[in-house]
Amino acid sequence: MNTQPTYYQEYSSFKVAVDCIIFGFDEEGLKLLLQKRKFEPCRGEWSLMGGFMNSEENLDQAAERVLKECTGLEKVYMEQVMTFSEISRDPGNRVVSVAYFALIDIRHYVKESTDKYQAVWILLKDIPKLIFDHNEMVHKALIRLRQRATNCPVGFNLLSETFTLPALQQLYEAIFDCKIDKRNFRKKMTSMDLLINTGKKEYSSSKKGAFLYCFDEKKYEEMTKKGYNPNFFSL
Repeated sequence: MNTQPTYYQEYSSFKVAVDCIIFGFDEEGLKLLLQKRKFEPCRGEWSLMGGFMNSEENLDQAAERVLKECTGLEKVYMEQVMTFSEISRDPGNRVVSVAYFALIDIRHYVKESTDKYQAVWILLKDIPKLIFDHNEMVHKALIRLRQRATNCPVGFNLLSETFTLPALQQLYEAIFDCKIDKRNFRKKMTSMDLLINTGKKEYSSSKKGAFLYCFDEKKYEEMTKKGYNPNFFSL
């Protein structure tokens, strides 16, 4: 005997999906994790990493699950971008998709997880035509990332725990797709007093070496509690 409630039967039902715009960064630039879709519709075409929300999950939990399945990582920076609900956006069925963007240290993801999905990192400037409205999702996510990186230290989620100032500058140049004056950038970043010089050096880029820094998250939290919100980037 069916004991399930029969409320809302007169209304249409549809599927809810999450799509993850997973950003990574290395010396080549800002990258996106993409895969060739393994099933119809659009089998074999380029796609974001995503999946359907299960009945026992909320949206955030579904996005976190997809991210872990695809990268092997947990507790990384993730933010909801917007909902995509065009009626014909997915030729397979009526699907409403909620897009999230995630920022991960590309050096720490679990390669076995991405290999399972045959996922690859592709430079943002080289992104191919994606299925459905996924290119629009990437565009909206990049706008949101730039907004956040202007006023918040979200960019540091794309770096290792320690980094050089040249690497930090390369990151901001990649995010904002522009060249930044080296002297002005260093002056701005050091003037905020949020970078800790570890005293150690990295020698891969020069014989002289470059000092390694880390972000002082505790001090940043103290600043924001006092109402001071530093501007991390401005053209």
